[in-house]
Amino acid sequence: MAKRKNMALEQIAKEKYELQMTPMIDVTFLLLIFFMCTIKFKVLEGKLAAYLPKDVGVNPQPAEPRDKIDVVLQVINEGTKVDPKDRSKPYSGTGRFVLSSDRRIQYSIGPSVLQTPEEVRRKLVDLANSMPEGIETPVTLEPKTGIVNIEVIAVLDAALAANFTEVTFKGAGGGAGK
Repeated sequence: MAKRKNMALEQIAKEKYELQMTPMIDVTFLLLIFFMCTIKFKVLEGKLAAYLPKDVGVNPQPAEPRDKIDVVLQVINEGTKVDPKDRSKPYSGTGRFVLSSDRRIQYSIGPSVLQTPEEVRRKLVDLANSMPEGIETPVTLEPKTGIVNIEVIAVLDAALAANFTEVTFKGAGGGAGK
């Protein structure tokens, strides 16, 4: 019996074993096809049209200087933060807050200093009416440090109400009062 066992072991040792590569290649290609079909490429978000200078490149005509209207928003009185549930109480330091009515913003359009978004709207309508027909004049909004989004939106709405379609934004300055 031991002799038969040894012969069986010798026979097994003599047999040649080979790995079957075909199923492994099939699985690899199936995985490759699966990943190729499910991949989603990132779409460039925020593509913005660039206004390139016309005096360089294919069209070597000199660019005409464009007038623009700058609207600067600046905090005059920061005001106090109050609790939104009870506006008579000051802000506790946690959660949401509301700016009180003593907050004052100054709007500057060129040499004109305005106090309310309604005055800004009227001034922009006057400027739009005084512009030559067919010439688009850009408006630049420059909120200084401390201005909140709702105040910028009010001026943006005023510019759109005055039929200005080209509105750009400048970032807030580095420090208070700049």
